[in-house]
Amino acid sequence: MATAVNDLRSLVRNVVDFPKPGIVFRDITTVIHNARALRRTVELMADPFRNQGITMVAGIESRGFIFGAAIAMELGAGFIPIRKPGKLPAETTSESYELEYGSDAVEIHTDAIEQGQKVLMVDDLLATGGTMAAACRLIERLGGDVVGVSFLIELEFLGGRKKLGTSYPIHAIIGYDAE
Repeated sequence: MATAVNDLRSLVRNVVDFPKPGIVFRDITTVIHNARALRRTVELMADPFRNQGITMVAGIESRGFIFGAAIAMELGAGFIPIRKPGKLPAETTSESYELEYGSDAVEIHTDAIEQGQKVLMVDDLLATGGTMAAACRLIERLGGDVVGVSFLIELEFLGGRKKLGTSYPIHAIIGYDAE
């Protein structure tokens, strides 16, 4: 597995000073552009959660959709999109979370979860953890059971795991311990 992780890490493009000076943006488009790397990413993100009875995979807009839908297929589960406010057409339920300067929210269709369904949460990147923590609360509030959380990349130096707590397993393929 170490070889696979190193191969994927080598495909992540580092874009310096994007979206603002001092930030190194971890660009995953170079990973998903490569068919073999995309397939391996999906397998590695799904592996720790196989055989756990997962019935739904929830992906957070927008890059979580890329991996979430593919992981749902890999696990034989359905897919739930979690979106920014105002993007879903039917009745929604929302959950707010705090940003550095202000707040934001995520939404889900109110009928997207059945009581007790086992849900794997997916996004491309774990930074501060606020978005994923809100998404997990949303799933649980609607009666879902969050089985785990899976990411391609974790920016470990931002402490996102702390915000997610210890309620469920957190899996990230690639970790960065510094900008």
